[in-house]
Amino acid sequence: MNYSPEDENYPLTRFESMLKTNDILFFDSNEFENIIHHYLENGKISLAKRAIKLGLEQHPTSVNLRLFQVEILIIENKFPEADEILDTLHDLEPNNEEIYIQKANVLSKQDEHEKAIETLLIAIEISSSPAEDSDLYALIGMEYLFLDQFENAIIYFKKCLETDTTDYSALHNIVYCYDFLDLNEEAISYLNNFLDSNPYCEVAWHQLGRQYFTIKDYERANAAFDFAIISDDTFVGAYIEKGKVLEKLKHYEEAIENYKVTLALDEPTSFALLRIGHCYEKLGQDDLALQFFKKTVEEDALLDKGWIAITKFSMKRLNYDKALQYIKKAVNIDCENVLYWKLYATINKRLNFLEEAEIGYKKALELGNYELDTWLDRSDILIALGEYEASIYNLKQAAEFYPENSEIEYRLGGLYFSMHQIDEGRFHLKNGLKLNIDYSFIISELFPKLNDRPMIRAIISESKKASN
Repeated sequence: MNYSPEDENYPLTRFESMLKTNDILFFDSNEFENIIHHYLENGKISLAKRAIKLGLEQHPTSVNLRLFQVEILIIENKFPEADEILDTLHDLEPNNEEIYIQKANVLSKQDEHEKAIETLLIAIEISSSPAEDSDLYALIGMEYLFLDQFENAIIYFKKCLETDTTDYSALHNIVYCYDFLDLNEEAISYLNNFLDSNPYCEVAWHQLGRQYFTIKDYERANAAFDFAIISDDTFVGAYIEKGKVLEKLKHYEEAIENYKVTLALDEPTSFALLRIGHCYEKLGQDDLALQFFKKTVEEDALLDKGWIAITKFSMKRLNYDKALQYIKKAVNIDCENVLYWKLYATINKRLNFLEEAEIGYKKALELGNYELDTWLDRSDILIALGEYEASIYNLKQAAEFYPENSEIEYRLGGLYFSMHQIDEGRFHLKNGLKLNIDYSFIISELFPKLNDRPMIRAIISESKKASN
């Protein structure tokens, strides 16, 4: 194959050709640096290491190639070796800020974040480039984030924006810090001041809109997203956020229009499709709502909100057979999703498929859903199935999470009486009555055969008299 020197990838092509043929070709140090940078950018660490090795053989005094070697050692967590090279390089070039940056990187990787900050501050002192200063400020800001010192992080991310107003990563980090500190008003003030000088910054308008949304000032949020769209009418995120605001304002048709713009601008997102479905549902346009819910799960079968939406849509319309079909598909896709199993259990219970409902509640509990109603619903189904011992075991587990709960105690009392274990039944029934006498109806509802037992009627009657 013939290579043209005009080819912008010519050094890289020559290098890879050399590796295949085992010929030794000469490259200047800058060419080696570009080759190594390319491999690191693309995650080809082994090829980067080969290029560094060959580069240092041809240019043993190159500081930049040594710094690439340090970068590889840091990736491999070989910190002492990296430190040793950096100390040598520092003796050679004490005013090279890149050496300090890599030294700070080594310290940061070892959780020495305060020392890393001290090292980066030295790099700033010797730096002669505002662009490099901006990068250094960003690195210091990140070190403060590692230390959870958000106020200090804000100071340095602001310095980044003072140096480069298009550093949107710094802008995002500033807002992230304000969000973490719950300082929404301060974030709004900062963004408004920033926009006074940068009125066409769509990212800042977008962030401002999100802040207004957080404090539920939906009119101002709507205006901010409008300005973001005026600044960049292809900004998908602004249309999405504007759609969310319009939903809050109950302007569902306008919300749909904004969500649909995103479908035209970019690949359809499951989020936009789902929100359109919800808007059509609010407008009472059930056919369109169902259509978009179906599109949501077709677009992203792993989005649990999609399956939950389409299942609940059918449940609200009392179409439990259809709801069961949807939730079964969801469970087959993700059998570890607790919300799916809760819905699966609820639907089967409505259809009077008690064995399947019990399986659903049991699976939800196994997956860590320890809500009281899950324990109680499973217990009631086991009672209906005549599985009294299993129901008792289930309720005793529930009592570990909800001690002295009257609903649990009444059920245990009824179960023990039903199994003719009178002492245990009396103990739990009295507990239930002590805790909340108003729930005594549980006995008659779940255990109607016990209503005529004089002992039980006497215990309940005595408790009611004592409470009056």
